[in-house]
Amino acid sequence: MQSDDYFARKFKALNGGMGPPPPLNTSNKAESASQVSEWPPKKNGKNQSAELFPERCNLFTRSPQRGLHPIRQRSNSDVTISDIDAEDVLDQNAVNPNTGAALHREYGSTSSIDRQGLSAQISRGQLVRVSGFDYIDSSLLIGRDRDKSFKRMLKSETVETSLFRRLRAVKKQDDNRLDRYIHPWTCQRCFAHYDVQSILFNINEAMANRVNVGKRKNTTTGASAASQHQISLGHSGSCESPMGSKEDLNPKEGAETDEGDGKSNELVLSCPYFRNEIGGEGDRQIALSRANSSSFTAGSSLSSHCTNAGVSVLEVPRENQPIHREKVKRYIIEHIDLGAYYYRKYFYGKEHQNYFGTDENLGPVAVSIRREKVEDAKEREGSQYNYRVTFRTSELTTLRGAILEDAVPSTARHGTARGLPLKEVLEYVIPELNIQCLRLASSSPKVPEQMLKLDEQGLSFQHKVGILYCKAGQSTEEEMYNNETAGPAFEEFLDLLGQRVRLKGFNKYRAQLDNKTDSTGTHSLYTTYKDYELMFHVSTLLPYTPNNRQQLLRKRHIGNDIVTVVFQEPGALPFTPKNIRSHFQHVFVIVRVHNPCTENVCYSVAVSRSKDVPPFGPPIPKGVTFPKSAVFRDFLLAKVINAENAAHKSEKFRAMATRTRQEYLKDLAENFVTTATVDSSVKFSFITLGAKKKEKTKPKRDAHLYSIGAIVWNVIARDFGQSTDIECLLGISNEFIMLVEKESKNVVFNCSCRDVIGWTSGLMTIKVFYERGECVILSALDNCVEDIREVVQRLQIVTRGCETTEMTLRRNGLGQLGFHVNFEGIVADVEPFGFAWKAGLRQGSRLVEICKVAVATLTHEQMIDLLRTSVTVKVVIIQPHEDGAPRR
Repeated sequence: MQSDDYFARKFKALNGGMGPPPPLNTSNKAESASQVSEWPPKKNGKNQSAELFPERCNLFTRSPQRGLHPIRQRSNSDVTISDIDAEDVLDQNAVNPNTGAALHREYGSTSSIDRQGLSAQISRGQLVRVSGFDYIDSSLLIGRDRDKSFKRMLKSETVETSLFRRLRAVKKQDDNRLDRYIHPWTCQRCFAHYDVQSILFNINEAMANRVNVGKRKNTTTGASAASQHQISLGHSGSCESPMGSKEDLNPKEGAETDEGDGKSNELVLSCPYFRNEIGGEGDRQIALSRANSSSFTAGSSLSSHCTNAGVSVLEVPRENQPIHREKVKRYIIEHIDLGAYYYRKYFYGKEHQNYFGTDENLGPVAVSIRREKVEDAKEREGSQYNYRVTFRTSELTTLRGAILEDAVPSTARHGTARGLPLKEVLEYVIPELNIQCLRLASSSPKVPEQMLKLDEQGLSFQHKVGILYCKAGQSTEEEMYNNETAGPAFEEFLDLLGQRVRLKGFNKYRAQLDNKTDSTGTHSLYTTYKDYELMFHVSTLLPYTPNNRQQLLRKRHIGNDIVTVVFQEPGALPFTPKNIRSHFQHVFVIVRVHNPCTENVCYSVAVSRSKDVPPFGPPIPKGVTFPKSAVFRDFLLAKVINAENAAHKSEKFRAMATRTRQEYLKDLAENFVTTATVDSSVKFSFITLGAKKKEKTKPKRDAHLYSIGAIVWNVIARDFGQSTDIECLLGISNEFIMLVEKESKNVVFNCSCRDVIGWTSGLMTIKVFYERGECVILSALDNCVEDIREVVQRLQIVTRGCETTEMTLRRNGLGQLGFHVNFEGIVADVEPFGFAWKAGLRQGSRLVEICKVAVATLTHEQMIDLLRTSVTVKVVIIQPHEDGAPRR
């Protein structure tokens, strides 16, 4: 038996001596060790973070230390809410488009704007402080869990009393270190992404998570996490689902206790591990718009504008663009990966190549590649050929998109019938992939069918939804399950929601209900919405067992549904997930009836979702009750479908889907490959072996800007809703302009390219105006001037907008400006040869800024008042089209 000294030496070797292990990918070890030993950094007057920033790019800075993520800088407006006169409506609503701050103006002053929200200069005293420190690695600020784990890593090792425990801790620390230091991956700029999730593809994340795919344990999630909240964290055990599967009771090791969001009303109570939507939350918008402050109304989501979570496919064929907007006039289906049809649409049944293999860093992978001719290349002055690529790992996010042939550096000639070597294309798009591990797929007809199953694994248009009936005075699971029959109010609600169907002989989607022997009841509730089939597991329609408090014949169905509708009669107690024991039920949609079975019947709605389920629409209007109508039915069905789609993005269901995906890929790599490699077609001879290696030709400059998929840039976006700046990925396709927040991985802005009316570009920043003058403000990351130039050029190609014009307008002898403007800010009439005419103002021009106030934040009366009372009138306008029609 070995002594403790041996383990002590081994532990010291594993742990690298004193202190915690350095972060991965750190090039300078001494620098890294110094960074850890000085944590937290001391505050002093010579801190590097207090250096002044360049004037044109004052939103962002980067640590001088290598390997650290950039730090955002925020500046506080010198105008606060308390500074503004409450009686001055104009001053309350007028907004500086540069800063998002409200503006104060003195009538008749020599300057129309007396005080502005933000100076162009940033002083030393305005640096953001996080946890009391001037400088901190932003990679440690992703979440409290990460911050806590980092602090725990820095604790003194004297807490451990056993050398064996130390060794185990070091091994576990090494296994989890990759999760804490996953660096973002930047795809080639010239690669045009097909959909939103492709933009979020991170090959480094796939490498880091590969070792954990098979190790992920079932931990308590959903309603079980809330119901077990009161059990001591030291208690260990397991609970059984209605179908017999077991999960650990105690939450994940090192996870913080969650107390909920504190939002409650008469329908739902705040609950640990859950987040509530009680009305008025709405879709997040970072743009400067009058709609940001307006309240939601019933049916406000019934518009042609796509919600952020509803954006999926970014590349829209030109022939489908005119009808694309018509499809979203009803409530929008969200959190659905429509890009999963990419293989079916562009590869299946067409000539292409599939390659499978097992990469030592990525595990099993699958690549599909196809060369196609671009039909309208001459019209767009683009490349004649295009390479469509799909790259799959065990992670659910897939790289899907295309790259124009002219954008690929190659040893071969561009534009020939033969095309470029596929190896060069793949090495350029995915340089981290070991091309040598790939083998050509076999010619078996099972291969394309398996590829369809693999890609469309997460798509489902059949959902099963539970419905619990809650009478007056009830709130517990047992009480709701033991309501033997439905009351008149519940019957009225069920008749609105769907149609009752006889289960025996029912040949459509039955959601595991018995359609042969009536063992699960004689009838059920079924309906369709858009492309979806919904079968409801209604508690009162499922078999009732007398003298059985658990009612397992009912719970075995409803308890295994992800989404549950809780119908409350008047007088029911507020709902809380604490009263539900199930680790599958992740979302509860609570519906309370008012004035049931009368002409004035109406319904209130609230939602309680597990905290790792992302928000979903349509948004619940604040303080609104829905009358019994088809609009309310559509709202509720869209809410339920979106809830199911969103829940599949939670950690529990993603882990289950990831394991299934990995097995698909393993099977393809082991059983459906030939011996041919990607470069097996290259012929070598003894003559050419000694020749000089042929150099690759450079890609054609700006060729990628003519792609129809989304080209992506790293930018800093001004979030007017939160008065801060966020790091985003800007994607511009032939149909959409959208922003994805890097930290949350959520779309925070989108608009159609046809809605873009103009832009104001500077050296490091650009304002993009759309629809009725709303705008987003973007800044280049890392002072990259080339990015802004490319963005402008891309906008010129895919939109009908133009660069804005700034002009100063003079008054005539009567104090008049010589033009009229309508409520949208469009110039309706200009006095011929007046001062405004001579300045270049024409009928059809659109005003987007007046005296540095965004027109999108002004009413027509405020707009006129500002033009009349300002001594010096400076406006930013968007010129009309060549035919004089305004841009809209």
